[in-house]
Order: sequence, then C-alpha cells, then structure tokens
Amino acid sequence: MSLADVTYLPETPAHDPEIELINEEAFGPGRFARAAYKIREGGPHERDLSFVAMNGGTVIASVRMTRIKAGSGKAMLLGPLAVRPAFKNLGIGRKLVAMALEAAAQVGSPCVILVGDEPYYGPLGFKRIPRGQIAMPRPVDLDRLLAHEIEPGAAARLTGMVHHADQVGVGEPA
Repeated sequence: MSLADVTYLPETPAHDPEIELINEEAFGPGRFARAAYKIREGGPHERDLSFVAMNGGTVIASVRMTRIKAGSGKAMLLGPLAVRPAFKNLGIGRKLVAMALEAAAQVGSPCVILVGDEPYYGPLGFKRIPRGQIAMPRPVDLDRLLAHEIEPGAAARLTGMVHHADQVGVGEPA
C-alpha cells in the first residue's frame, strides 16, 4: 500500500457502518463510557466537517466534528479520530485532523477542542486547556483537554460544563 492509494473524502451516511467498526476496533466497548461520547450523544455530528480516508473502496480512518458550547464559548469537538491498525503511523490521522481544522476555519468556528495526547496533537496546533476552566460530563484526565484556537482568545471563552450545542438550556445564552 502506498499513500498515493489513500483518498480523503467528506463523510457520508454510507460510511457509518465502517466508521462504527473502526471505532469499535480502536476504542472497544469502553468508548460508550467516555466523556466525549456523552457529549456526542446530545445531538448529531457535523458531516460537512467530518472526513474519511479510503483505500481500495474501504474506509481505513475517520474523524468527526461535533458542535459544542461551554460558558459563552462555542467550538467544535474533534473526535473520534481512528485509524485501522494496518494504516497507523503513516500520517493519515494527522491529514484528517488538518482537513477537519481547515473545514472548521472555513465555517467560522472559533476553536476546536478534543480529549487526546498532547505529544500527538501539540504539533498540530493544540494546547492544553488550563485545569478547571472547563468540565466534562464524565471523568476525564484534565491534562488531555486540548484546544486549537482559530480565533485568538476563543479557548478562554470556553468555561464550565461542555455540552453539545443542541443541548444548551433554556436559561443559557444561545
């Protein structure tokens, strides 16, 4: 397999079964208990900002983006990002993240956050969110909360509990 054989496409509903298999393979049944999964349960992800990598007509990797809100801030939640084991360490995941970040910038999203490893995501422009600035609906390692600012200062507006953007309460500002 050559990287020339990999094509990158916007995600479509037809990709859903393969994406689910990739996420099951990468994260196992424990994925349903994760904080980011709980947020994603609050509403749909943004298909126009979510992408797949294909090889020979098969999905080999995917990344999804979900609209979130915390305090007066809005952002996208990146993830899950998953790559089939046979295709890891080839730069496919980094390419998908770069595509998702570019798409988020094009639609005017001020910030992208994720729960992930700083050594992997740091070179892609993500920085640690200060401890205690935001909270997740389930336990999470606070050192793994990272943000990529598209608009300077956007991460600082994210405060308190992170929610899917569709789950903003009636008394909260939209």
